[in-house]
Amino acid sequence: MLIMNYEKYALIDLHLHLDGSLSPEIIIEIAKEEKLKLPSYEPNELRKYLEVPENCQSLNEYLTRFDIPNLVLQTKNGLRKCLLDLLKREANDGLKYVEIRMAPQLSTAKGLSQEEVVQELIKAKEEAQKLYGIKSNLILCLMRGNNNNVANLETVKIASKYLHRGVVALDLAGAEALFPNEMFADMFLLANNLEIPFTLHAGEAAGADSVRSAISYGAKRIGHGINSIHDEQLMKYLADEKIPLEICPKSNLDTKTIKSFDELPIKEFLNRGIMVTINTDDMTVSNTNLKNEYKILAKIGLTDKQMRQIAINSINAAFINEAEKKELLMFLN
Repeated sequence: MLIMNYEKYALIDLHLHLDGSLSPEIIIEIAKEEKLKLPSYEPNELRKYLEVPENCQSLNEYLTRFDIPNLVLQTKNGLRKCLLDLLKREANDGLKYVEIRMAPQLSTAKGLSQEEVVQELIKAKEEAQKLYGIKSNLILCLMRGNNNNVANLETVKIASKYLHRGVVALDLAGAEALFPNEMFADMFLLANNLEIPFTLHAGEAAGADSVRSAISYGAKRIGHGINSIHDEQLMKYLADEKIPLEICPKSNLDTKTIKSFDELPIKEFLNRGIMVTINTDDMTVSNTNLKNEYKILAKIGLTDKQMRQIAINSINAAFINEAEKKELLMFLN
């Protein structure tokens, strides 16, 4: 089977959530081992509980699909198997580098500490590199909410301890419209003081002001950022300061950030010199993979040159050193 031209650019995913990308098969395997109750133990049937329906109305509804995956991310066995399975699938799809997001505070229900969670995932990602040849790093998510600051503070400290040892950055995830960035200003100040880079979900369920806020706190990248299109000065700032946008087309459609793929402002962003990157967000919840995301770009008329630029942007935006970036750029030659 001939590889479509756009698929050769599907090499780097910078915005990929572990819990939103678990296969039904691995969830069932771990559930049986750990005697966990699932609504179904048949993969195609379970998938109905993991994917969002076409009539999903919002990000808040989208987030309800994470309950079942988090059941199998509570033990070292589950964490290891889930990450190995994900990275094996990504390697088989031709990806060379992935930055995987997860909130360690959500994997402590059965007694693991946040640090134990991160340690296990670092070991698993190193094992996956040896087994499948795919490189990866972790981005640790802080969680939006009213009572999360104690857990978030711990996550920041762990990110600092394991920075450049498997962890490369922090993130802030969750219900953006309900819990704005300003609620977590102390966490961003601490991260800056500890010199931990971070990318924030912004401009997805909230408007351009959320992107401005994220930048003001020191975000090095913006998760989604679609609503930047409504602010001319913000777009100029994003271009001038080379702040990458982590756009996830299928997810943006599912959460109703856009009403159709034709509304994706990617061409305009590129024409303005903004560093657009293309990612999956949640492969299982959105029933997608990186090749599919590039297929969407081809369908809405992006040229080969534009898609190549996006792939280059993704490499340059990664939280890795220059030598590692040069190594990845070789795959585009």
